[in-house]
Amino acid sequence: MKIALMDSGIGLLPAAVAVRRLRPDADLVLSCDPDGMPWGPRTPEDLAQRALLVARAAAAHRPDALIVACNTASVHALPALRAELEPGLPVIGTVPAIKPAASGGGPVAIWATPATTGSPYQRGLIRDFADSVAVTEVPCPGLADAVDRADEAAIDRAVAAAAALTPPDVRDVVLGCTHYELVAERIRAAVQPPGRPPVVLHGSAGAVAAQALRRAGQSPEPGATLSSRLTVLLSGRESALPEEALGYAEGRLLQAVSPAH
Repeated sequence: MKIALMDSGIGLLPAAVAVRRLRPDADLVLSCDPDGMPWGPRTPEDLAQRALLVARAAAAHRPDALIVACNTASVHALPALRAELEPGLPVIGTVPAIKPAASGGGPVAIWATPATTGSPYQRGLIRDFADSVAVTEVPCPGLADAVDRADEAAIDRAVAAAAALTPPDVRDVVLGCTHYELVAERIRAAVQPPGRPPVVLHGSAGAVAAQALRRAGQSPEPGATLSSRLTVLLSGRESALPEEALGYAEGRLLQAVSPAH
C-alpha cells in the first residue's frame, strides 16, 4: 500500500507521521512545492494550478490515496483535484477539527491562515458544527511561513501575536492549518492561562490519516512490521527531506525510520 500527501511545504509532516503510526508498512510519497510556495497569497485559481502540479507529481507514483494536507488548498483546490484524479485516485481533503472542538461547549478559538480565516468555507463549518458555542476566528499571518522556514524567532512572534487575539477563557483551540501542528506545544504554552484547566488543541492529522486508509480500502494495523519506503518530491523532483523538516520531531522520525529512494 502507498499513501501520498501533498502541501506547499512541510505542513504534511504531522499527517505523514499519523499514517505511519496507523500503518507502519505503508509506503509514503511526500509532494511539496518549494518553487511555488507560499500558496496562501495566491489567487484561488493560481493556487489550484500549483496544487494540480504537485498532485500530478504524487499521482505519477501510483498511490492508493492522496491526502491534501493543507487547509488552504482544501478550501480552494479540492474540487479541481477531485475532478482530475477521482475516481481512480481517492483524494482526501483536510477539514479543521471544529466539530470535536465545539462538542465541549466552548468557547473555541480557530487559528488559521488569513486566507482561511473568515472564508465562506470556514464560516460554513462554524455554522454547521459550532453554531451554539462562542467562536473566535484568529488569523495567524506569517506563522505557516515561519514554520516552513524553521525560523524560531519568527514562529515565536507569530504565535505571540495570535495568542494576544485569543480570548483568555478559550478552552479549545482548533489548529486550522496543518503547519501549526508542528508547533503545537508552543501554541499551548502561549494560550494556557496560569491556574486554568489545560487548553485542548484540536488538529486534523489523525482523522485525515484514518480517512485515507478507509478510502484506500485498508484498515489500521499499528502493529505491522515497519517495512515502508519514503519518496520526497520537491516541485516534482525526487529529493531528500528538506533540511527545515529535520528541525521538527516529525521530520526526524520519518527520516530515521524510512528507507528513502
